[in-house]
Parts: sequence; structure tokens; C-alpha cells
Amino acid sequence: MNASADFNVDTLVSVLDELAAFALAESWDNVGLMAGDPGQKVGSILVALDPTEDVLAEAVATGCNVIVTHHPLIFKPLKSLRIDQPVGRLLSRAMAAGVSLVACHTNLDVVGGGVNDVLAARFGLRDTRPLDSAGDGAMGFGRVGTLPKPVSGSEMLAQLLQALDVDALSYAGPLPDSVDTLAVCGGSGSELAESAYRLGAQMFVTGEVKHSTARWAEAAGFCVVDGGHFATENPVIPEFVALLQRTLADRNYEVEVRAAKEQQNPFKHFARG
Repeated sequence: MNASADFNVDTLVSVLDELAAFALAESWDNVGLMAGDPGQKVGSILVALDPTEDVLAEAVATGCNVIVTHHPLIFKPLKSLRIDQPVGRLLSRAMAAGVSLVACHTNLDVVGGGVNDVLAARFGLRDTRPLDSAGDGAMGFGRVGTLPKPVSGSEMLAQLLQALDVDALSYAGPLPDSVDTLAVCGGSGSELAESAYRLGAQMFVTGEVKHSTARWAEAAGFCVVDGGHFATENPVIPEFVALLQRTLADRNYEVEVRAAKEQQNPFKHFARG
């Protein structure tokens, strides 16, 4: 039996590597232990999409000494570490509080059961496959699959509003008369729009659709929906928490894992009138 006293940050990183292998991350990405002591005993774990000061404050207030996020705090090499700047300030406060920071980014995007499978499941997609294979037929960026039954383009948008829990959506290109094949990509997946089109989707849902992609969709007669980066990725957090809870329980590690409660979409909406 594994004793929780033996469960340190390095062991947690190894478990995360089994769930979403860090080797699957893109070459430009930064994943794994961002900051902290690999030998530190893990008390409890807070999981969030983004490493923010609000998440750190929640971790400290609830006694969590490890934060696992999707997006890495350190994305590019730091040329300086200043506590009057956001990244330096958060790192300094995390180190002072004894909180380790770990990131599972593009490795969690492409792996089976990760960001894109969770998003596809939220829309009820069947027989899914990646839009961009990562070498394994079940892994890669984005997913395309069939809906339980065809719906009109406007009905699909209404379903997307509910599934993503957003108040509004932007789209480019004509709304299709009928959607039976839907493509999705959590986060910034604008570059996969043409793959979605080639694979027979009538609509593609992602975040941060580029202006050039919107113009291409307009000209191609293909509907591309910008659901927002946060809204298309955040659904993975409770699912990843549940997976990590099950995995640790199966190994007899009595370690609490919880999702951050306070993190919200950084974008706010302001409407006329």
C-alpha cells in the first residue's frame, strides 16, 4: 500500500505524465513542474485552467500546496524575475507560500480523454477522430464526429450557447441548413478550420478565430464559430479532477484534489443600450 507520506511533487508529476504524457506536448510548449520542490510532500491539489493570483489565493486559503493548471505560468524563457511584474509576482508569492506549480498544456489537448474529447462529449459527438493526428489515431488536436441527430445551424448555435455556458457566440461564414458532422477544438484552433472543412464538418467550433480564418470561411461557405478560449477549454477541468481523484485513490494515495471555484472567464461583455 502506498502511504500518502510518500506522495511528493515528483510522484505527482509522474502520475500526470502517465495520464497525459509530457512527451506529447508541442516543441514550443512548456509543461511539467514550473516551480517548486520536487521532494515536497503533497498536501492537497488545486486544479485550474490558468495560473492566476486568485487561484493561488484560493490554494493558500484552502491548504492546497500544489496547483495544476492547463496553461503554463512560464511559457517563454524569462529574461528577468521581477516581483513588480505579473509572472514574477505570482512566482514569488507561490514560492513564499510553499505552493508548487505544474502545467499540463498541449499534452492534455491531444491525449485521449483530454481537452478535445471532453469538448466533443459535451456536444454529444460520436465516432470522433482528431483533426490533426499526433501520430496515434486516437490522439491529436481537435475532434470531428457526428451528432446524435441532424440539427439546423441556428439550433446548433443555441445548443452551443448552452453547452459552453456563454451568453453570445461569434461566427463567420453562412449558417448551414443542417449540421450532422461537427468539428471542435478547445482553445485557439483557428488553423484547423480547413482540416475541419476537408473532413466533412458543416460547422467548426473553437476559440480565438483569426480574422483571416473568418474571411476564408466566408469565401469557402463554411461556418466557423468562435466560442472563446476559456469556454472551450474549461470543461476539461472537472473531468481532469475526477480522473486524477480516481487515479490517486486506486493507488491508495489519500490526497484531496479539487477544482478552483473562483476562476472565471477573463473576458466580460458590454452591450449597447
